[in-house]
This record gives sequence, C-alpha cells and structure tokens, in this order.
Amino acid sequence: MGVKFKDITTAEPIEMNDLKGKILTVDASNLIYKFLSTMRQADGTPLKDSNGNITSHLSGIFFQTATLISKQVKPVYVFDGKSPQLKSKTVQERIEVKKESEKKYLEAKESGDMETARKYASRTVHLDKEIIESSKKLLELMGLPYVQAKTEGEAQASYMVAQKDAWAVVSQDYDCLQFGATRMLRNFRLSQSSKNMEIISLQKTLDDLKLTREQMVDLAMLVGTDFNEGVYGIGAKKGLKLMQKYGTLETALEKLDKTIEVDPDEIREIFLNPDVITDYKITFKTPKKEKLIDFLCGDHDFNEERTLASIDKLKKETAQTSLNQWF
Repeated sequence: MGVKFKDITTAEPIEMNDLKGKILTVDASNLIYKFLSTMRQADGTPLKDSNGNITSHLSGIFFQTATLISKQVKPVYVFDGKSPQLKSKTVQERIEVKKESEKKYLEAKESGDMETARKYASRTVHLDKEIIESSKKLLELMGLPYVQAKTEGEAQASYMVAQKDAWAVVSQDYDCLQFGATRMLRNFRLSQSSKNMEIISLQKTLDDLKLTREQMVDLAMLVGTDFNEGVYGIGAKKGLKLMQKYGTLETALEKLDKTIEVDPDEIREIFLNPDVITDYKITFKTPKKEKLIDFLCGDHDFNEERTLASIDKLKKETAQTSLNQWF
C-alpha cells in the first residue's frame, strides 16, 4: 500500500533505453505478487506443473528477467524479512481482504462466472515459504544476485540505491522516498516504448515540496503509512500545506488538536534509520545451464526450446561482466 504521495510528487517519463547499463534494486515480493496475480489460467487458477506445483512466479522471474538483461539492465532482487511490529495491523487487514476474496472467488467459480472468478483469484495471492525459496533457487541458477532483508524489502532496496550500489529502486510504493532512495522507478515495463514508466527523484521531490527528508517523513505520518493510520481528513496536499507552515508533525498535530496512535519517533526510526544489511555482495555470474534445464524443464515442465533461448540471453550479457561496467 505505502504512503499516498502521488498528488504531490512529480514524475518524469523514462524509456527502457535510458536504463541501459544500470543496476536496479527490485522489491522481490511485489514483483512475485504481480506474477502470481497476473499469470493465471482463464478460471483464475495459477500456472502449475504436472505435479501441481505453482510455477507462475518461476515463469515470470525467468523469462522476463532474461529479457530485461538482454536489454543490458541488471536487477538485484531484494526479499522481505520480518515486518516491524507496527505493521501488524496493516498485515492483518491484508489477510482479511484475501479471505474475503477467496470466498468470492469460489462463489464465482461455482456459478460459472469465470471473469469474476479470475478477478478475485488475483487478490488471493499468498507468498509462502516454497514460493520464496524456489524463487531464490532460480535466481541462483540464473547467476543473479539477491539480498535477504532483515525487515522491509523496500528499506533494503532503497538503502542500496542511497549507497550508490544501484541506480534506482523498482517499486510502486512511495515509501521508497521515505526510506531514502535517491531514485525510484514506477510502472516498470519491459517494452522499449514504455509510455507509463516514470522516474521520481528524491532530491527534486524535496526541492519541489520545500521540505527536508525528515519533514517528508512527518508528512507521511500525517497522511498515513503502513505503520499508522494518519489523521482523518488529511490528504497529501492538505498535509503538505500543514508541514510547510508548521515544520514538524508535533506542531501540526497540536494546531489541529489531533493525535496519532503511535509514537512518531518509532516511525521516524523505521524510515530514517532502517535495520538493513550492509555487507551484501552484488555479483553477476554465468548461468548454470544444465541445472536450469533440470530445474525448469525437468522439475517444472517448462518448454526446453524456449528455456534454452532465454539461457542464451543470460549467458551473453552476464558472463565475466565487471560490476563497474553497470554504473
């Protein structure tokens, strides 16, 4: 979900060609959710192999990442760790939404309404341990790096961009700005002419809003984050005016005669000093061709000809490549 900052941020259009030679950090959970939600059969059932194992995520990661690398763009996938305790309410709300969607999916399927069934099926996605572990195994066989975050994947991905170990973070959530990512890519697409793909600069955003990063985090708390509900009736535009006028969350709340349900300093700590891995390594290796064929084609019934073609894309761009080449 994230902070609703769309109305106060200025995004610039960007094409895939503009990303050539760049390393991008990718929120793995968000991307896998997307693959599991969209790569489904007509009745909403996810793609599966002959043993009943879900393969939508494997298909998305393998083929789309190979295509991305063939365009000389290199992703580093970042996996979520344990969510902060303050996020428990948001997590529970999402669980309830999934339960309701599962109920409506089954009702629609039983009635033969496949269009409605597919719609609700996409909202029932669960990232279980098997899906996460199979995703990591696939990335290892592809020769691609990934990082296991301690807590929020977006925090880790943003940190890596802030450290200039990657050029931008790929995410739909404006939380990345609060976490300090200097650049974030939204509506990321693989096509050469991605009209909806856009980039947001942290520094330009702060300059345009006339705020410091700390004040932007305070603004986020006014509007509402994954860690607090915010103040009823305060949207991004109204909240911005309040922050520009009063400078801090506490002063704005005092003037409004309002409170938020958590200690603001706890949320500030999450955004401004997130618990991240600092000793990660970003190394791109040659794909393990035979093991990939065994894993994808032998274990999960992938088409061997198409699989080999994508392995060739990976081998061409990743073999013996120096990291410094990609900045």
